[in-house]
Amino acid sequence: MVVALMSTDSLIDRAAKMRASLQNSQTITDNVVTILGSFDSRLSALETAMRPTQIRTNAIRKAHENIDKTLKSAEVILAQFDVSRQAEAKILRGPHEDLESYLAAIDQLRSNISFFSSSKGFKSSEAVLNNANNLLAKAISKLEEEFRQLLASYSKPVEPDRLFECLPESMQPSPGSPGNQHNAKHHSEQQNDNSEAGSFKHLTLIPPRILPLLHDLAQQMVQAGHQQQLLKIYGDTRSPVLEESLHKLGVEKLSKEDVQKMQWEVLEAKIGNWIHFMRIAVKVLFAGERRVCDQIFDGFDSLRDQCFAGCATSSVSMLLSFGDAIAKSKRSPEKLFVLLDMYEIMRELHSETEVVFRGKACTDIRESTFGLTKRLAQTAQETFGDFEEAVEKDATKTAVTDGTVHPLTSYVINYVKFLFDYQSTLKQLFQEFESGAESSQLASVTMRIMQALQNNLDGKSKQYKDQALTHLFLMNNIHYMVRSVRRSEAKDLLGDDWVQRHRRIVQQHANQYKRNAWSKILQCLSAQGLTSSGGGSSVPGEGGSGSGASRGLVKDRFKIFNMQFEELHQKQSQWTVPDTELRESLRLAVAEVLLPAYRSFVKRFGPLVESGKNPQKYIKYTAEDLERMLGEFFEGKTLNEPRR
Repeated sequence: MVVALMSTDSLIDRAAKMRASLQNSQTITDNVVTILGSFDSRLSALETAMRPTQIRTNAIRKAHENIDKTLKSAEVILAQFDVSRQAEAKILRGPHEDLESYLAAIDQLRSNISFFSSSKGFKSSEAVLNNANNLLAKAISKLEEEFRQLLASYSKPVEPDRLFECLPESMQPSPGSPGNQHNAKHHSEQQNDNSEAGSFKHLTLIPPRILPLLHDLAQQMVQAGHQQQLLKIYGDTRSPVLEESLHKLGVEKLSKEDVQKMQWEVLEAKIGNWIHFMRIAVKVLFAGERRVCDQIFDGFDSLRDQCFAGCATSSVSMLLSFGDAIAKSKRSPEKLFVLLDMYEIMRELHSETEVVFRGKACTDIRESTFGLTKRLAQTAQETFGDFEEAVEKDATKTAVTDGTVHPLTSYVINYVKFLFDYQSTLKQLFQEFESGAESSQLASVTMRIMQALQNNLDGKSKQYKDQALTHLFLMNNIHYMVRSVRRSEAKDLLGDDWVQRHRRIVQQHANQYKRNAWSKILQCLSAQGLTSSGGGSSVPGEGGSGSGASRGLVKDRFKIFNMQFEELHQKQSQWTVPDTELRESLRLAVAEVLLPAYRSFVKRFGPLVESGKNPQKYIKYTAEDLERMLGEFFEGKTLNEPRR
């Protein structure tokens, strides 16, 4: 109980203390509030007093910021002025000493112009821009001159030897031949050479180290809008170099009249050279010039093509003028093969022409080149037609008195054989103008030419008064045609039927020859008409020999035979069968008819003569003598004309 009372007192005491403490805290709080209230009043008064000072401080800070900005702008402008002065100094020194630094100065100057163009608030910007633009114009003018001088100093005509070095080895002139003469080659050899087209070497016209400099100069001029000046400078500098290079090679600009006056041998040589020059020009010289143009004007496609077209046009025109002159000149059969050669080279160069002369600016050059190809094809085809007509109508007065192969025949056959060297070219030629199977067209043309030749030969054979010689002549010539066809590619084209048909024609003329030449003399060796009804002695019997024949008639028959055979021997020893096999065959065919008939006649009627006076006067020849003399037939022994 006592403990409980003590605890209650203690709690009351503590509560009293806490109340007193709280009252003290409230007093302190009230005092602090009073103090803070006085501070607030003072701070408000102070803020009111400080406001003008704050305003002035902000103004000063903003002024400092504006001054900093102005100073920085001034520094930038001054820096641009400094750049401009540096660029001006380099530009005034010119590009020749240090081109790279000069080009950098131009770039700086352009940047400077761009800066002041955008600085509208700068009062002197217009004056500065005028000065900078004038300086840039002077700089570009100096660049033009530098481009011209640099290009000119490395633009020299190319010597022929350097061009030849870029050719495949098989196309290069032999050491002893003149530099501008191309050794003539057979057509098939030229075709083989063409397979080496990939081995043409690149021609270096301007040193590789110079091309980047020229490119940088050109780039600056393009940026300055001086494309036309570039075109003129490049064309004026490079065009004469290309022309002079072709002149040194041997290229001439000839007209149709010039070509018409030339001897064929001279013209043929010039055509051979022209074909060689075309290949060199397109595959070596123009290809080299195109590479130069592509590198100098890299990135400027239109300008690049224009510059190349500008410098190449006159040289291409000079080359094509000769081809045009040939295509337009008077047609003649011997020109067909050179026309085909020229057409071939133009076809061969077709793909290179499209690559080297690509682009819109080179359209005229491409059209001129392809136009010449068409004209050559047209002229070749017309010449082909002329040849067929000329063969049929050939009225040459060349006399072939010995019945041998006529010059026209050998000419036409050689002509046809040469045609087969150009089979692929002719197929392409036919495609230019006709449709259908090219091989059948070539076969048709060849057959027409052969038929035209036969028709002409038939006409020429009628000039002989001796029918035997007429048939010998036709036999010789048609045999020559058949033999030539059998030994050439024409056999596959004309076919076995053509060969067999014409072999039969040869045999028919051989038979006609025998009939016309020997029928009369063989009649002398028949018994018909030798019996006598009266007068003149006869020898009956003796095993049936003579059987009542008149000795006088037998003697006459021997005399006539001797005379006719000697006449035939004298005449036909002058005739010619140039083919050994045919000649021996014809002699054998005559001997197989003549010698048995002669032996039989001598055996039967010889005793009548031998029993009389001077038998050797009538029986002058043995069968062996006749056989030996037949071996002298068709040798052309006393022919005065040169053998053909």
